[in-house]
Amino acid sequence: MPRHNATTTAIITALAANLGIAVTKTAIAAWSGSGSMLAEAIHSFADCGNQLLLFTGLKRSARIATAKHPMGFGRESYVWAMMVAITLFTVGGLFSIHEGWLRYKQPQAVNDAEIALIILLVAVVFEAISLRGALKAMKAERGDRNLWRWFRDTHSSELMVVVGEDIAAILGLMIAAAMLGLTLLTGNPIYDAAGSILIGALLIVIALLIAREIHALLLGEADAAIRDGVRQFLEQQPCVLRTLNVWAINHGTDVMVAIKAELLPDLTVSQAVNVINALEKQIKISHTRVKWVFFEIDNSD
Repeated sequence: MPRHNATTTAIITALAANLGIAVTKTAIAAWSGSGSMLAEAIHSFADCGNQLLLFTGLKRSARIATAKHPMGFGRESYVWAMMVAITLFTVGGLFSIHEGWLRYKQPQAVNDAEIALIILLVAVVFEAISLRGALKAMKAERGDRNLWRWFRDTHSSELMVVVGEDIAAILGLMIAAAMLGLTLLTGNPIYDAAGSILIGALLIVIALLIAREIHALLLGEADAAIRDGVRQFLEQQPCVLRTLNVWAINHGTDVMVAIKAELLPDLTVSQAVNVINALEKQIKISHTRVKWVFFEIDNSD
């Protein structure tokens, strides 16, 4: 499945799961008076909005290049992903902490906590389905890297956010279930209020991690694997005396490669042009994400 289609499927799956979960959590929160459940409902509604933002960014980033934007709009997906991180931080994190603090200051009894616990367990199943879809979409790109290494290296801002949200959701649900369980066992609603605060703190941590990675992409983060692969390829070519510098900058789903290298001194202009064209063609074949190659002949960097 092409990456764009796989990412779209992952976003739609996450949206459907979160919308159903959000409505259910809201109903149970209103019935039981649980602060942890309310925090989880807010989290799920925020996730629904986030998926709509990601979908918008994915569509806008696929627009055709223009004279004003000759390299297209690939990086626009990073802008919308950063908006998601900000939303997750404010609507999800800070509001949950605020709600938990209010309930800590003025404890409220939790009604039918057993039903709320059952709903939380069902929500874990739906979130796991959403996470499974995201993991499937990123399988080809991830390769044999662990999840954390992929998260640090990936250029796929949409999948990064969906995976981060799903992991935060599952952990948040576990916290809510644990705190509701303690409330049920002890009869003390303070645990439920603490659950809301902990969920808010978790969302803020996830949001900050996502924002850090998106910030790096917005600034023009290099793709180390492509950069090193291109350099290794050039160093094996008999027509290249020295590889002075190689850049490989992420631009959404595409990569721009800039090369500065010293070629054999006895090449004519025509021969040098043919050599460069052949090198650029091979680079694009070997690295399918490379869309632009800018090659500069020089003898010093």
